[in-house]
Amino acid sequence: MNHLLSFLFHQGVLDEQFLHLQQLQDETSPNFVSEVVNIYFHESEKLLRNLRTLLMEREYLDYKKMGIHLNQFMGSSSSIGAKRMSNVCVAFRVATEQNNRAGCFRALEMLEHEYCYLKNKLHELFQIEQQRALAAGVRYPVQNE
Repeated sequence: MNHLLSFLFHQGVLDEQFLHLQQLQDETSPNFVSEVVNIYFHESEKLLRNLRTLLMEREYLDYKKMGIHLNQFMGSSSSIGAKRMSNVCVAFRVATEQNNRAGCFRALEMLEHEYCYLKNKLHELFQIEQQRALAAGVRYPVQNE
């Protein structure tokens, strides 16, 4: 688990905000981080759908509305420590500010790619954490001889 976390920090996928999130987790809320991240994933999928829908508009492309969605995406990504997601949102927002449709399409593809990568890696991390918690909870009965 520590190896995977180190890798994700080294790759710039996560930043110290993720560690702050982990510090909020304790015995009273052992699944806090995974619950927060699952909410993030649920909301992010809606934002990605909204961005794609806006980009598919033929007549009028509402760059301002895309910027609003991107600000939400950036804020939620920052709050869980998803550094690369935040960075891609910044690049995407620049494309919207320049009314650059082609740049927005490229940025959306990058955002979707980063999202899938982040989701897979965090899912892997939570599986390792769950296995570790299960292993720590296993108590073998002492046999009397």
